[in-house]
Amino acid sequence: MSPEDFRRHGHELIDRIADYRAGLAERPVMSQVKPGAIRAALPKSAPEQPEPFEAVFADLDALILPGLSHFNHPGFFGYFPANSELSSVLGDYLSTGLGALGLSWQAAPALTELEEVVADWTRQLLGLPESFSGVIQDTASNSTLIALICAREKATDFSLARGGLAGFGKPLIVYGSAHANSSVDKAALLAGYGRDNLRHVETDAAYAIKPEALESAIRADLDAGAKPAAIVATVGTTDVTAADPVGALAKIAKAYGLWLHVDAAMAGSAMILPECRGMWAGIEGADSLVFNPHKWLGAAFDCSLYYVRDPQHLMRVMGMNPSYLQTKVDGEVTTYRDWGLTLGRRFRALKLWCLLRAEGAEALRARLRRDLDNAQWLAAEAGRTPGWRVLAPVNLQTVCLRHEPQGLEGEALDRHTLDWADRLNGSGCAYVTPGVLDGRWMVRVSIGALATERADVEAFWRRAREAVTRT
Repeated sequence: MSPEDFRRHGHELIDRIADYRAGLAERPVMSQVKPGAIRAALPKSAPEQPEPFEAVFADLDALILPGLSHFNHPGFFGYFPANSELSSVLGDYLSTGLGALGLSWQAAPALTELEEVVADWTRQLLGLPESFSGVIQDTASNSTLIALICAREKATDFSLARGGLAGFGKPLIVYGSAHANSSVDKAALLAGYGRDNLRHVETDAAYAIKPEALESAIRADLDAGAKPAAIVATVGTTDVTAADPVGALAKIAKAYGLWLHVDAAMAGSAMILPECRGMWAGIEGADSLVFNPHKWLGAAFDCSLYYVRDPQHLMRVMGMNPSYLQTKVDGEVTTYRDWGLTLGRRFRALKLWCLLRAEGAEALRARLRRDLDNAQWLAAEAGRTPGWRVLAPVNLQTVCLRHEPQGLEGEALDRHTLDWADRLNGSGCAYVTPGVLDGRWMVRVSIGALATERADVEAFWRRAREAVTRT
């Protein structure tokens, strides 16, 4: 494609994205296509000859857009907010178009130094102390994996430089909540701890880890000859946005020499609001933490900020320095390839930089407060409506609901819950994701799409009540 062709098609592409966003409310939130339909409609092999780009746009309209569920739709209440502010989309477009590759500082000085700047801007917005240094990773899943690898090496006095875990001799233990995201368990498995060495610590009525239960589990493992290595605290669990008591867990981690990692992937965005920071009180005692600007804050996916208190430890664990990447200025600059798993790094800082500059912190705070208010409104409405129950504290923007008709219990109640959720999703007007809490199905209503206003939440509540009457 020539630069002139790129210019022409690029202008049309921007127009199409703008039209898509402007018309989102007219589309069904959840894709209505059947499994396999898109694959069947596409050619079985790549074209031998070039096609006009107009043909790509035609298939985009006919096949791709109908095959998407729309996370930025005002009726999207599933999973978690996964916003892409258009200002951040432009930053992502810049990153792709410039094609910079962060192998080293010298390979792209602006990539490294802009990342240092936006990581520190965001640290300040979150109210984190200066003792934390940040790096942009792709996702919280990889950030948590990095944290547990760092914890492993701390616990084993850098076994990777000797015989690895096979030469260590003691089982290493990771502690967390059963309400933590599945990525925590996956990271522990990939980091070599083993499923038998994962401890799901008892939680309280608010679904937060009990510090006394954690300490009891640590002592039991020590008595059994194991080596406690890491605690993963969650601030904003996926199911109910529960917050583990970070300060208390930090004291335990310090007393027993464990690594404390805090997963605040979604809820971390709320910490730009001073009134929400009590949810992670004691965060200064964590060894590492992760939050995803690509969730509620509004950065385009993928953009995950990982902060550590000891970057030297991180670099010792992750660092590699082959001769072909060495430069004369290495001792003067940050080398971010030594802060994570990958050698090649995208210019992710651009999309966060564009977001923060084009939107401004004040507007971001106002949007998050809007979502918090809408969640409280929905919880209050459900709480005073007969037959409906709010199942967990509404700490942030997620409301956990169940409709409980009189006399309906157990599996019959589960079927009722899944039926009305499916009916709501199938309507095209809203998208929710059910989940299991205390052994029974419920419906999570996660508020926070960019376009979702009070009127959209009111419409959702009306449709939800209609959906349960048609079960």
